[in-house]
Amino acid sequence: MAIFFVAALARGGPASDFRFHRDTLSFVNSTVFEYSAGHARVRNAAAKDKTQRYTRRCFVMSRTVMQFKKFARFDPKAPLLDDKTLAARIRDVTHRPPWHDALPAAKRVSFSGYADLRALSESRGRVLQKNIGLGWPTYLRVGNSRMFYLHSPKYQEQTQANLEATLARGEFFVAYLSDFPILHINHSVLVYSHKPMRLKDGSAHYLVYDPNHPDGPRELKWSPAKRAFDFQKDKEFVGGFTRVFQVYGRPLQ
Repeated sequence: MAIFFVAALARGGPASDFRFHRDTLSFVNSTVFEYSAGHARVRNAAAKDKTQRYTRRCFVMSRTVMQFKKFARFDPKAPLLDDKTLAARIRDVTHRPPWHDALPAAKRVSFSGYADLRALSESRGRVLQKNIGLGWPTYLRVGNSRMFYLHSPKYQEQTQANLEATLARGEFFVAYLSDFPILHINHSVLVYSHKPMRLKDGSAHYLVYDPNHPDGPRELKWSPAKRAFDFQKDKEFVGGFTRVFQVYGRPLQ
């Protein structure tokens, strides 16, 4: 098979100008359980800190990063906003349908005193956490039902084609990762780019923002031979097979 380069196809959309350490949240989505090599166990009492831990927000955080990139702008030279005004502007951004087109700069919600979302979240993280949305409603999303019955490799091929088309438009792809009924993974991430690399087998590698790992991008892989996706191993996931379902691409998805 011929060797070829996978290059970023984005042309002018919000994802084409995405920078991980500028456009993502600095705080972490904490898991409800503790994990060892991808296997869950109940946290012991000493490990619980309910006032500080921010849990069950992977969908919310993935969506928020996309919304800020589409609907917000930053003015680092302007005076800082007080908490009440900041909270109102955060809600203004995160209540907008994430599938809508990005706004021109003049119509975006302005956040003064900070250069980008990463800086804002480092300094005013608690205000963000209190205003970007609750975690529990994501369990009731209509689109979640797909995990129970859309298991065919053909559907995953269609999803991968849609992912490629989305990136080619310079748009984001929020992915719901599930291996139901095994339940090693039940998670959401934001796919924003190809991983430039030389490939021999026709596979595709994608860079993702994972709310559990704000330190740097993680990797989702498509294998045409398996007609399946693989997600990178970490302490919460044993690594390997996962199904991918797009979310926030249209209403009720």
